[in-house]
Amino acid sequence: MTESTASPDSASESASDYRCGYIAIVGRPNVGKSTLMNALIGAKVSITSRKAQTTRHRITGIQTIENTQFVYVDTPGFQTRHSNALNKTLNRTVTNTLTASDVILYVVEAGTFTDADKQVMDLLPKNVPVILVINKSDRVKDKAALMPFAQKLAAQHDFTAVVPVSAQQRFQLDGLQQEITKLLPHNPPMFDEDDITDRSEKFLASEIVREKVFRFVGDELPYTSTVLIEKFEQEGDLRRVFAAILVERDTHKAMVIGNKGARLKEISTQARLDMERLFGGPVYLEIWVKVKSGWADNEAGLRAYGYE
Repeated sequence: MTESTASPDSASESASDYRCGYIAIVGRPNVGKSTLMNALIGAKVSITSRKAQTTRHRITGIQTIENTQFVYVDTPGFQTRHSNALNKTLNRTVTNTLTASDVILYVVEAGTFTDADKQVMDLLPKNVPVILVINKSDRVKDKAALMPFAQKLAAQHDFTAVVPVSAQQRFQLDGLQQEITKLLPHNPPMFDEDDITDRSEKFLASEIVREKVFRFVGDELPYTSTVLIEKFEQEGDLRRVFAAILVERDTHKAMVIGNKGARLKEISTQARLDMERLFGGPVYLEIWVKVKSGWADNEAGLRAYGYE
């Protein structure tokens, strides 16, 4: 057996070089926050959809690179249009995450800055470093227009850095992580090296099904519809998942099921394939659609269904 030649001083020096911290990803709905986090960590842990208000929870994505651990927190898009119980809960999630983070990524869509973007900007705390992330920059035909757009936003807040990216095309993500690394505090890692999220597989399964519901049903279905995992079992590599899609009305139930069950079958197939990719093993999935009137009418009901 060979004894280690590392001295206590060198070990402590190595630990002090380690950086780890929370990075909040914020912005109005549909600017690509979830896509950005998934691209940064290299795995799909936060669901994506063209439908606004898809993300409803704080979703943590973890990436460990050498002596740096990035703990990304994907937040719901800040809601400005309606003040119901769900949106109040979502907005409280956003504001709480901002104040508890070490770094903030404020995400906007290239070439677009709306009143909703400004309302989120006004929430940014003064004592936390903020990086302006201009997403979907690959869609801008006139690249020269990005500079004055960035300068206009930079005049409204003291950003630590400005980084144009394309989360979908993985453009400039290495550059973004370099900027984040500079701002992270010197802390030991909070999670194991191989962890990619702090969420349970049961939670991830429910989110995957919910994503497929919105993807295949689209704007016809109210965003208050949700998914409840009634049973999650594992036998060796096989996972058995029994899920219920909860909707508000019989008409919504018919939308999800589709003609002769075709839409529900497609939702189930695509959700199962995503789960197998994420969990690394076979999945048996059964899905029912249930009407649960009034489940999202108050904050107590929201907490009962897992909202924070």
